[in-house]
Amino acid sequence: MNALAADATPTARPAPANGAQWLARAMEAEGVDLLFGYPGGTIMPFYDALVDAPLRHILVRHEQGAALAANGYARASGRVGVCVATSGPGASNLVTGIADAFVDSVPMVVVTGQVATPLLGTDAFQELDVFGLTMPIVKHSFLVRRVEDLPEAVAEAFRIAREGRPGPVLIDLPKDVQLADASGLAPHRPRTATSPPAAADAALLEAIAAIAQAERPVVYGGGGIALADAVDVFRAFVDATALPTVLTLRGLGALPTGHPCLLGMLGMHGSRAANMAVQEADLLIVVGARFDDRATGRLDGFAPQARIVHLDADASEIGKLRAADIAIHGEVGAALRRLAAARSRCDAWRATCSDRSARFANRYDAPGRDIYAPALLRRLSQRVPADAVVACDVGQHQMWVAQHWQLAHPRNHLTSGALGTMGFGLPAAMGAQFACPERTVVLVSGDGSFMMNVQELATVARCRLPLKMVLLDNSALGMVRQWQELFFAERYSEIDLSDNPDFGALARVFGIPAQRIEHREEIEQALDAFLASPGPALLHVAIDIRANVWPLVPPNHANGSMLDAPPPAPAPAEDRAHALSA
Repeated sequence: MNALAADATPTARPAPANGAQWLARAMEAEGVDLLFGYPGGTIMPFYDALVDAPLRHILVRHEQGAALAANGYARASGRVGVCVATSGPGASNLVTGIADAFVDSVPMVVVTGQVATPLLGTDAFQELDVFGLTMPIVKHSFLVRRVEDLPEAVAEAFRIAREGRPGPVLIDLPKDVQLADASGLAPHRPRTATSPPAAADAALLEAIAAIAQAERPVVYGGGGIALADAVDVFRAFVDATALPTVLTLRGLGALPTGHPCLLGMLGMHGSRAANMAVQEADLLIVVGARFDDRATGRLDGFAPQARIVHLDADASEIGKLRAADIAIHGEVGAALRRLAAARSRCDAWRATCSDRSARFANRYDAPGRDIYAPALLRRLSQRVPADAVVACDVGQHQMWVAQHWQLAHPRNHLTSGALGTMGFGLPAAMGAQFACPERTVVLVSGDGSFMMNVQELATVARCRLPLKMVLLDNSALGMVRQWQELFFAERYSEIDLSDNPDFGALARVFGIPAQRIEHREEIEQALDAFLASPGPALLHVAIDIRANVWPLVPPNHANGSMLDAPPPAPAPAEDRAHALSA
């Protein structure tokens, strides 16, 4: 019996012998189950430690892919994403993904190898001042010079990444520290992040009174709603107050598409109903938004008649760009619960906003047989499960996704907001698929963006990730071309991508099935095969190079100055039969 009992007892794992092994154990204690990276000389001790660790490591094909995959993992899951690279070029290749996480408030811990401490400052092989290089784009940095300092650095890195406004934290780890004796270090203990303070009662009561007195109130919701895990509370607040609501690019999904109070996205490519409501509002209740220039247009012309109630967990955002008449700094969810008691007598205003929303609703009956990208995306979003995640790159297709994809939650929409990172989509979609293996993940990319991290098709194929990849191909840098058409007198400069490869053949080289479509009557059958594929699949969609994103607020104009598409020529009767319904 004793022998059987002994056999049933799991074999205890030996204590960590060096700093690299201790770090792997610490990551386990922090709840990390997966990390993205690429090995090299100065990070090799950590990769040796991974051999005996239960952590799952995903080998990407470029370090930028590692940072953006960790970024997508964190966005989709709300957990801390982790990426690893070696020193020098390995670390510098992470920079764009780190910067993207910083400006979009994404929690990440980035571990980079570094040359041994005696070589610091000597211009040693692959030495780079990563601490200094990343200082403007991280919440905090650690250069660990002694193995005894490793526990404090790791504990603080994960706490800082999660706490308050999330963001990336760097741990730069010299090779000799990784190899140093760690047998005397205590096991890692995660630290609890401090919650934001409670909002002041006086400010909440003042806001409730302002809502009651307003004749034309509008709720303006941003990405901070999801960051605060306050989506359900935000929806309850809007349902209770029935206030017309607009959302930023990063806030999309805070109200589900089709919600009766939702007027759409505001800003440069926002809906006409949303922009008109904000420009006429006498009160803006701003929740977790930062008055980004793409949302506000010309700031001195933004919501000129509105008093501002600004609610945010980050005090630095309140009053940064637009003075708040009522500043509410504190925990977003708790404050929204209090504000839900507000009642507004603005029935006429609600009716006006609702009428505009119906009158200016998107149409999907574009003439001709060519594929109309907004209609394709709308149809695809109707066919995937409600909890599907969509990741996109940057450009025209990004705005079409924002305008036309049906979203049920902000974490279902992965988009590079403030940095606008081309090449974001494919690795971010990979990260989301690893974070949510049971859910459908769709990548929508353009032919320009797709080529920027196309090497990650190898990672998709190796891991058999069931990503569904839609590539909208107009043989051009579409958004740059649109701006050159409208604002640079059609002087087209370096936007021609007519020498694109055969993307279907490229996907098949990696063992990924692909199909190409050019006409709208092909869509339904193509989507059937695309969505039925048990593994990864690519749908290569040819679209008209002249297709533009509408509406559009010209640069340096207020949001009331929206340009619309010129009226289309009537379609022949035989072509109208192919138009997709909304």
